[in-house]
Amino acid sequence: MLEWYKDKEIGIYFSEKPRVAVRYALPSMTKAQKTAINKYPFENKGHLNVELHDYKKNVKHYFCIPRGYCWDGATIPRLFWRLIGSKTDSKFLIPSMVHDVLCEHHEYVNNDRYFCDKVFERLLYVSGVPAFNRWLMFHSVDNFQKFCGWDKPKDFREDIKK
Repeated sequence: MLEWYKDKEIGIYFSEKPRVAVRYALPSMTKAQKTAINKYPFENKGHLNVELHDYKKNVKHYFCIPRGYCWDGATIPRLFWRLIGSKTDSKFLIPSMVHDVLCEHHEYVNNDRYFCDKVFERLLYVSGVPAFNRWLMFHSVDNFQKFCGWDKPKDFREDIKK
């Protein structure tokens, strides 16, 4: 495994260097395909095994991000782009990909919301995101997830979306 980040609390390892591509619309595509690309413009180009170590709890988490997985980048409201950066900023691609997968599959980290957000923050660190921006993004994501019921059962979260 490729060590991406490690400190006394968290270890992040990938089976290979993550490969991310920007998807773009072609004239031959249907309107539905173009809409899907606009909503999720990024794609994981390789089968990526991820290993996360929570050294505080002495737990390891393993999961895979499949080839072809698509996501929208960092969910940053346009109002804050001047302060933080655009949702499509290259520094946010790998952190947002891993975080989106964990948000879709809480079971990958035993429903540990805080650990998920710390992984996101550490990936932002590795990507070179300034400390204030990391702090702001971490706390924004953490508080948003509390509001949306991240720690609640899946059926509760689906009721909120309706």
